[in-house]
Amino acid sequence: MKVVVVASLAFSLVNFRGALLAAMAAAGHEVIACAPEEDAAVRAALARIGVRYERIPMERAGLGLKADLATLRALVRLLRAERPDVLLAYTQKPIVYGGLASRIVKGSRFYAMVSGLGYVFTESGSLRRRLLRFLVSRLYGFAIRHARAVFVFNRDDKAEMLRHHIVRPDHAVIQVAGSGVDLAHYPHQPVPEGPPVFLLIARLLRDKGLAEYAEAARAVRARYPGCRFRLLGPIDPNPSGISLGELNAWRDEGVIDYLGETRDVRPHLARSSVFVLPSWYREGLPRTILEAMATGRAIITTDAPGCRETVIVGENGFLVPVRDGGAVAEAAMRFAEDHALAARMGRRSRELAEAHFSVERVNRLLLATMGLAENSASSEVAAGHEATPPPARLAGEAG
Repeated sequence: MKVVVVASLAFSLVNFRGALLAAMAAAGHEVIACAPEEDAAVRAALARIGVRYERIPMERAGLGLKADLATLRALVRLLRAERPDVLLAYTQKPIVYGGLASRIVKGSRFYAMVSGLGYVFTESGSLRRRLLRFLVSRLYGFAIRHARAVFVFNRDDKAEMLRHHIVRPDHAVIQVAGSGVDLAHYPHQPVPEGPPVFLLIARLLRDKGLAEYAEAARAVRARYPGCRFRLLGPIDPNPSGISLGELNAWRDEGVIDYLGETRDVRPHLARSSVFVLPSWYREGLPRTILEAMATGRAIITTDAPGCRETVIVGENGFLVPVRDGGAVAEAAMRFAEDHALAARMGRRSRELAEAHFSVERVNRLLLATMGLAENSASSEVAAGHEATPPPARLAGEAG
């Protein structure tokens, strides 16, 4: 079969979907991956696994009518030229405009992967956010009306999409364990000796809990000055982005060690003791947490959609309320007071990653659902049934 996969960021095709694309190509399908940037490294990496890369115009943020119409026109041209059997789109704009293009150019089985509802669906009382949420909900719903299946990363997103009438009760909505994690690429690493080193990896968005992280760092380092709080990730143009001035203020104060951005987080995870993500962003299932779990790191994260799916409280980490830097500090101090705790919880994180979040497990379900593997489950899914039970909510017993 011929498969087109549409993304909003070229690097994500390698970093988040590389194993899935490789599995498609290895199964004998012709695979075309699309994203906005011209990225020679991504093009070369995809070519090595037998995947062709095509650029499509797309602005990741904002609702510029002219730019978005250009995206839709490009996708329509692509579908008319390639006539794929399967179209898979992930993240908001690819789903909306991929879905619209598939309704204009008929003949492809369309699948949407909602990797998180994101900024627009993060709770906010502002009129602008509510209007934007209404508009995006209508676009989403129209675009995926004829999708064969919609993949979600957590139960909360399915409920939210039903509440906003994006999906219907009879829609095939399949929960998968996020992007999964390559357990061989992220091997279990020993926790460093000495005072704990906390690490947050994220785009520098306020919704990711960066202010709460800085507040916690300030409180913990006042009591345990040997602790380090590191931050890794790119500046983001999103409206909720942290300004360079705020970042520099934290760094100058000595509470945060900013590490810049990287395409390989493994060395930074290996040098950390505990992974922290105090997010109140509308996450899907944070890949950064899965990578930290595979590396064998204890987790501090919020009792919020997506994040709560990764923690058994008291076993591999702690859940804290959203927007509560004091609670983040209290959880972090437990590691400062008991240096053996990070290694003990980290071992449990690795066990949970192996049991629930391997990329092979996720990809088997995706390929079967899309009819791209032998013994495909696509007919079962089309009838509105999940091909396999979704992973258990790890934090369920913890409330």
